[in-house]
Amino acid sequence: MTLTPAAQKFVLHWGEMGQAWGINRTMAQVHALLFVSPSPLDAEEISKLLDVSRSNVSTSLRELITWGVVRRVHIIGDRRDRFEALKDVMETFRVIMAERKRREMDPTILLLENCVREAKAGDESEQYTREQLEKMLDFTRMVTEWYSHIDNLPIPSLLRLFRGGTLIAKLFTKAGARKGQIGFDPADSDESEAEALVRAGAEADGRGA
Repeated sequence: MTLTPAAQKFVLHWGEMGQAWGINRTMAQVHALLFVSPSPLDAEEISKLLDVSRSNVSTSLRELITWGVVRRVHIIGDRRDRFEALKDVMETFRVIMAERKRREMDPTILLLENCVREAKAGDESEQYTREQLEKMLDFTRMVTEWYSHIDNLPIPSLLRLFRGGTLIAKLFTKAGARKGQIGFDPADSDESEAEALVRAGAEADGRGA
């Protein structure tokens, strides 16, 4: 395999974007290379194409396999391990989001719960801190619960939800304007907004049918 100019640009940019997200640059580049490769590659091929050391490639591959976006494959008659990335964009998105939730959101919720308990056990000087931490905990739980609902959707429904995002945003913008509220309030969600979201999803389904 040879990298085309377009593939080279994508691989380089994916590496830079990964670094901005706190992911090792080489790891992101290996993922990008395998994503655009029409066939599985072995570690030596990856090393040559990216001009990085074999040890760096091996470390990146192990981590990508742990994330679930790359898998090891074997070809009859070839003793070398080869690797391929998930090719479906939506499935890749879901796997990455699930892993980030496990690594980032879940530990954050546990930490916030512990901090809130400690703040509640303190004196009145902790009141403001406790209130702020409780707001952050409520928000993080809400986002995590929202993600859990989204993650349970089949991919066709998830695509329709994304495509209906403009309509959903308009519905909630109008609802927020009627209430005259700015910012996050844990008590802000109500049944009428939930019904509006369901209607938006149904209309998006109708357009996608």
